[in-house]
Amino acid sequence: MKKKERKLFGNGLGQLAIPIIAICVLVIFNLIRDPSFFSIELLQNSDGNIVLSGNLISVINGASELAILAIGMTLVTAACGGQDISVGAAAAIAGSTFVKVLKSGGQITGFKVLLAFLLACLVAVIFASFNGTLVAVFKIQPMIATLILYTCGRSIAYWINGGATPTVESPILTAIGGFIPWIPVPTPILIVLVMAVIIKVFFRFTSIELFTQSVGINGSAARLNGLNSTFIKILSFMILGVCVAVSGCIGVSRLGLINHETLLLDIEMDAILAVAIGGNSLGGGRFKISGSIMGAYVIQMLTITLWAMKVPSTNVKAYKAIVIVLLVVAGSPVVKKWFEKTVSRFKNRKPEVAAKGAGES
Repeated sequence: MKKKERKLFGNGLGQLAIPIIAICVLVIFNLIRDPSFFSIELLQNSDGNIVLSGNLISVINGASELAILAIGMTLVTAACGGQDISVGAAAAIAGSTFVKVLKSGGQITGFKVLLAFLLACLVAVIFASFNGTLVAVFKIQPMIATLILYTCGRSIAYWINGGATPTVESPILTAIGGFIPWIPVPTPILIVLVMAVIIKVFFRFTSIELFTQSVGINGSAARLNGLNSTFIKILSFMILGVCVAVSGCIGVSRLGLINHETLLLDIEMDAILAVAIGGNSLGGGRFKISGSIMGAYVIQMLTITLWAMKVPSTNVKAYKAIVIVLLVVAGSPVVKKWFEKTVSRFKNRKPEVAAKGAGES
């Protein structure tokens, strides 16, 4: 019996149970509340292109930056047993760097956008490596180590552009933050798919996934087996840095400007919650990237649902907090253990009832 329970709750599908159930509940709730909630239409946008529109598209598109950040946050959580609370501030720095290069003079070309993106990645990786060094080398708890950049990061973003909030206009940026001509799917959705494929291929042809889990489960044992746990932890922060840069650049492209105070504001908490809802342990160890991405869509679907119900914006966070607490508690080890015991007890009672009925007959 125990063997069957481990197979049921310990595999990858079991880890995805909470986000799958959450999505199903939200889907059913919205279908009952408003059957047209998930309707998708083909509309013509201001540029004359035919694009997909509807609440479902808004959910998937709106969660793009969060889903990308959740990928990197999952790796940091798995390797270090803690979370990076500076991703929003780091995204503002990356976004400011992106805009600074684009505004350096001359026309915004494809090459210039690529150069700006690469420099934004470099800057984000440098700051992420700083956080990783504090955690891996100096053994500072991740949330405390990243509190430094969380506090001063948006000020650094403010200095990069001299305190201004410059706008950037270009068909290329419009395509990145909106739609590529003749492609009806929002570009940020495609970017999430590309990032997911890249990380999947990276894991497929390297042993980083196994090494990360090993370091997160038991760093001392991993070192005794020849793994460089310091390098693995710093690498997880560097990958998060790339995710931060991608998210920051998408945010800038959506708005066509950089506002260091509001760009991806408070997204760090949602990224941590996406990891938790995805069935990943916040204490490190085993992880599933797909679960975190699904967790990001759960959070965004909940937000869109509350907006559709005309909930005041000031109350949205409170309602989100209540639902998310219920989801996290439902996926906690205590609840899972209780559920396993209940199922086991129910299964054990069936043979007893059958044997009793046979004896009476």
